[in-house]
Formats: sequence, C-alpha cells, structure tokens
Amino acid sequence: MSSIPKCTEVVAAEKEESNGDQDAFPYKITKVDAEVNKELLKYFTGERTGFVQVGPKKWFLPSGYEREAAKYYNFRVKPDDIFVVTFPRSGTTWMQEMVWLLENDLNYEKAAETHLKRRFPFLEYSSILHKKTKEEFLRENTHDEEKYQAVQNMDYPAWKIFDELPGRRFIKTHLPFSLLPQNLLQVGCKVIYLARNPKDVAVSFYHFSRSSRTLGYVGDFPRFWNYFERNLQLWAPYWEHIKEGWSRRNEENLLFLFYEDINKVISSAASKKVSNFLGKKYSDSEYETLAEHLDIENFRRNKSVNLDNIKGLGVLISGEEGFVRNGKCGGWKDYFDEELNARADRWIDENLKDTDLKFPGLN
Repeated sequence: MSSIPKCTEVVAAEKEESNGDQDAFPYKITKVDAEVNKELLKYFTGERTGFVQVGPKKWFLPSGYEREAAKYYNFRVKPDDIFVVTFPRSGTTWMQEMVWLLENDLNYEKAAETHLKRRFPFLEYSSILHKKTKEEFLRENTHDEEKYQAVQNMDYPAWKIFDELPGRRFIKTHLPFSLLPQNLLQVGCKVIYLARNPKDVAVSFYHFSRSSRTLGYVGDFPRFWNYFERNLQLWAPYWEHIKEGWSRRNEENLLFLFYEDINKVISSAASKKVSNFLGKKYSDSEYETLAEHLDIENFRRNKSVNLDNIKGLGVLISGEEGFVRNGKCGGWKDYFDEELNARADRWIDENLKDTDLKFPGLN
C-alpha cells in the first residue's frame, strides 16, 4: 500500500485541490441558518466555521464538505472496488474488518500489522477535520516530530490516496448514495450497506461525538437526540440515508444488511452471507475463527481497528467511552426516559409509515 505523502506534499495538495470543480456537482450547498449554526458551534466544538445543507434533502455536513463535494460525487469508481456504506455508528468498523479479511484470505497477521484506516480508508474524512482544530493538534504535538507528522497527514484527501493505491481498493464512507458517484452500482464493484436502528445509532454517535475532538460535542444526550431528530447531525437526515440504501437493496451489486440481524448470528452465518456476496468461500472452521476474531470482547482489544493510534495525538478525550463500545443491540434503553422514548417512537413511526422498511427488534 502506498505510504501517505509527507506534510509538504499535503499542504501542496490542499492548495491544488481546494478549488474543486463545483460545476460538476449537481446540488446547491447552503449555509445552515445563522442562529442555528451559532448554537451548534457552541455544542459541537470541533467545527469552527459552521455547517452546510446539501441539495433538496438537506444533507447536513461540516463546512469542509463544500470544498470537496465534487471530488466525492465524481470519484472514479473501479470494477473491483469494495465499498462499505453506512450512517455513522452502524457497525461500520466491524463490517470493514470482516470484509477486508474475507477478501484477503483471512490474513490476520497482515491485518494486525496494518491499521484498518490504512487498509480501508475513510473517503470523506478530510472534510470532517476542521483546519483550526488540526492546528490545535499540531501545536500540541510540536515536541514530537513523528506525532506532528501524523497530525499533518491526518486530512490528506482519501480520494487522492485511492488514486495512488495499486490493486483492489477498500472504501469506507458515510455519504448517502445521492452524494456518491451515480455509477457506483453499475460498474461492477461491490457495495455493502449496513443499517442500524436509530436509537442505538444515536446513543453510539453521542458517545463518539463526545470522545472525538474533531466533533467535540459537549452537551447531554437529550440535546443530542434533539439535534439527531431535527437532522442537525453530520450525515443526516438519518431516514433519507437509510431509505436510499433500502430502495436499492435488490440491485445485483448491493448487499443490504441490518446490524441487528448479523449481530445475532455473528457465529458464522453473517460472515458466510457477506462472503457469498463477495464470491469467497471458506471452511466452517475458518468462519468460526473469523467470528471469534470479530467477537466484541476481542474486537475491543484489537489495536488495528481501534483509534488508540490517534489517542496519543490528543484527538480522543481521555475518560470518554472507547471507539469500539459494547456492540450490543438495545443499549438505547439506558438513555431514553419514558417521555423521550415516546417522542422517539412517534418520530420513528412517522418516518416508517410510507415504507416497508422494518428494523429487527426495534421496540
């Protein structure tokens, strides 16, 4: 795998690519209402400029997205690419690890040696890390050249990394289908869409938003849910995201999965289903070994999938929950009181009434 370019190259690349061809992007990008934006910046301290909404569905994204929107939309897809597409905190990392291992002959040794973020880069991460937040990380790491360089490289554009990678590319994204290349499912590549019920997603996203300084959430969970329900969270609207995936579930190159279903049958059935979709086949014992590797207790201790590598850079806040939490279904029950749960149920029912989409074991 190609190494990440040095910091001087990163700066040059940012200058070169910052004026992407927005004419090639079909949607209007507008700033969030000024008063709403002011409030959001107070509670989401990782973003320093503000938030934008994209197209008629008003996809909610940070200011940095506008700079690279066309790059994602016009990203050159290859027939042997593999995408994992999810709304955040839907089992993304777990699915990435499963997919990479299935496609690489269950090479656990290589997986352990190379962090997942290098094996399976995050397409739009360079839009998420605000430049001023990055400057803070740089100042905090000036005493250590290696750490300083690591921070400098953090927001090197993944679409540029993918252009440099030889062989099969593994691509993670939280962008919805309408903001991704429109030929994504026609060129032959494989796309796995993983969906998780909104209550568990919100709880997991809340903890991650508190722990990551790139997001820097400083409020409580009820306030977080309020923003989530109002589509004022990154990559929202949640329902539009899920419904776009659901509407394409019968296309040949898309595998739509519910986190709740595969979480229940992680022993081997889930791996077999993904394996069959990818055209790979292993023995029953190999699937069982993979299931053990992906078991939440082992997964939580797996340094090549956790974010321990950036914790030392000051990106994660000590004392908050880890990147890989408990992985269980129904953990939302510890966060919703009776009133908030009733409100959430009304919101869910309203958004499900005109669709045959049903989450396993939501209530």
